[in-house]
Amino acid sequence: MPKVKYILLDCDNTLVLSERLAFEACADLTNELLAKYDVPERYTVDSLLEDFVGQNFRGMMVGLQKKHNFQMPPDQLEEYVNRELGEVIKKLSAKATPCPGAPEELERLHKAGYPMSVVSTSAKPRVVASLEKVGIDHYFPNAHVYSAATSLNPPSSKPDPKIYLYACEQLGVKPEECITVEDSKSGATAAMRAGIPLIGYVGVYGIEEGKEKMDQMAKILTEQCKAAHIMYDWKEFPEILKKMEAA
Repeated sequence: MPKVKYILLDCDNTLVLSERLAFEACADLTNELLAKYDVPERYTVDSLLEDFVGQNFRGMMVGLQKKHNFQMPPDQLEEYVNRELGEVIKKLSAKATPCPGAPEELERLHKAGYPMSVVSTSAKPRVVASLEKVGIDHYFPNAHVYSAATSLNPPSSKPDPKIYLYACEQLGVKPEECITVEDSKSGATAAMRAGIPLIGYVGVYGIEEGKEKMDQMAKILTEQCKAAHIMYDWKEFPEILKKMEAA
């Protein structure tokens, strides 16, 4: 009988290599918006990732308005959020690939009887498109995908812990009875604030940005977000799970 009652998993860059693809789709929209408000700055995919990784597009738009001192009317914000979702889904449905080793590990956990759920900042249709494209959606029946952007009213974004607390409530478990895997500071902060034992996954930084960034994120997730363990590769998950259950 599994000791951990629920394994809660982030999706973007934890299960699916989707973050860069999504930011490609929203860089154009971001720059279009800044031009409308006569803001001279323009973003590349990398500078957007640097400033906003782990946040959903709505959270990003809020941050942009604060940073560049302009205000969007609510209907314009909704228009951009909807446009971005459509563009990102198109890109993910065409190009998303799994994080190395994640599908194999999900299959092992499924066979071992661990219930699993996705808890994401991203809009649910985007998460479902990612999971479907890489063929892991069957591990998460539709009700077990929770989104800060679409499951909550009003919508939220990690690092706010609301989506984790909501998922635990819906699944009928206490935060401390679960574990979660997160790759970003904002996601890990949300887990920490919700009181959920955390594994920080940094392998994706090694794939996309190199060892220095990977080591830097390992330090941030350990020191600032109180990750119980750092995982560099999904192959390490069984051993880490064993340690967490023993503790």
